[in-house]
Amino acid sequence: MTRSFCSLLPVALAVLLVGCTVGPRYQRPVVDVPATYRGPADLSEPKDISLGDAKWWTVFQDPQLQDLIRVALRQNYDVRIAATRVLQAQAQLGITRADQLPSVSAGADIVSQRNPKVSALFPAYKTNTGELNLSVIWDLDFWGKYRRATEAARANLLASEWGRRAVLDTVIANVASAYFQLRALDLQLEISRRTLASRQDSLHLTQVLAQNGSASDLDVRQAEQLVYTASETIPDLERQIQQQENLISILLGQNPGPVTRGREITEQPNPLSVPEGLPSELLERRPDIREAEQNLIAANARIGVAKAAYFPDISLTGTGGFESDALTRLFTGPAGLWDAAASLTQPIFEGGRLRSNVRLSEAQERQELLTYESVLQEAFREVSDSLIAYQKDREFREQQGLLTTAAQGAAHLSDIRYRGGTASYLEVLTNETDYFSAELNLVEAELHERLALVQLYQALGGGWQD
Repeated sequence: MTRSFCSLLPVALAVLLVGCTVGPRYQRPVVDVPATYRGPADLSEPKDISLGDAKWWTVFQDPQLQDLIRVALRQNYDVRIAATRVLQAQAQLGITRADQLPSVSAGADIVSQRNPKVSALFPAYKTNTGELNLSVIWDLDFWGKYRRATEAARANLLASEWGRRAVLDTVIANVASAYFQLRALDLQLEISRRTLASRQDSLHLTQVLAQNGSASDLDVRQAEQLVYTASETIPDLERQIQQQENLISILLGQNPGPVTRGREITEQPNPLSVPEGLPSELLERRPDIREAEQNLIAANARIGVAKAAYFPDISLTGTGGFESDALTRLFTGPAGLWDAAASLTQPIFEGGRLRSNVRLSEAQERQELLTYESVLQEAFREVSDSLIAYQKDREFREQQGLLTTAAQGAAHLSDIRYRGGTASYLEVLTNETDYFSAELNLVEAELHERLALVQLYQALGGGWQD
């Protein structure tokens, strides 16, 4: 490049330095953050730490469940798709950022041409020329159009990264919930099979008593009802178990198949109290809130891109190189060539396109602001609902445990009374049915308590931390 063109570079840099960036600067919106979460009295007091800050493997301590979650984080298709979105955003940022830099290209031409004889005045002749050049085109970012576009692309990249982390939260919560549901179904199947075996023995005894005249045919039929009540639940539970295994397999990114078990549902650790932390911390911890804010930042930056279109485009172009009719003289002094130019283009009439584009960008920014505020309110609601559910599900499970114990005692006493001849078999039928239902309901209560913990952990923004 010649000195004449190179002398334009300091001028261009000076123009860039004094250039401005149009459009509003982003400021985090002022939102109404509650001082405490709404919930039970013993859980609503804010604490310095939060369950959402805990690593997922400290919350879910079943080794087999931990293995399943690790596989899901590697192989789950939603996780892998989210990772590709991050790669796309990274590439888009590189494309957008390149607009701020000069475009440099090089070219070379070799031309050989022979013309035939036209007349005595124009004999045949042959020419050979060679050319080597380097060209530069630089659209100066005086008004910050490209810088604002880069700011938006960078925010989109961060939004995609927070979106990926939100997917991690969801996958962890889904795997844990599905695993707890599977272990609950396993326990219900175990209770049904145990109850069926006990009732088959009771039916056999009743049939023997009926044959000896100590029991009626009605007693036999009622004993059969107890057997069939237990046996009918087994095929349905087996169906649900296999379908639940298929669901977990898909979450792991695998074909449907069996799932290895770990601890019983009743042996899964369940903390007595859960620290929820400060509501203001939720803005920094929950991935969906951070993703919504980055989308708002990108929309705010695009307003600057739209406003910059009102102002002139300033560009520099230059070409330098060598041209000669012989390769041996291509790099000699007389063969040198160069040209340099600066241009300014000012929009005058666009039919309202520029103004409408600014209005569109501003409307999109308001939409992202409302989305951000909506996501924030929904997050507070989810935490409050989860706190209430966790406390009340625990209380329900405790009461269901007492009910099951009472039903077990009533079933045992009615059986003793029947064998002693002081009660009918209808009493045995009623109490045995109540006890069987209470056992199954207790398992459901155990499950709901653990699912509430999973929901609370996810609502507090836990799970994505490495």
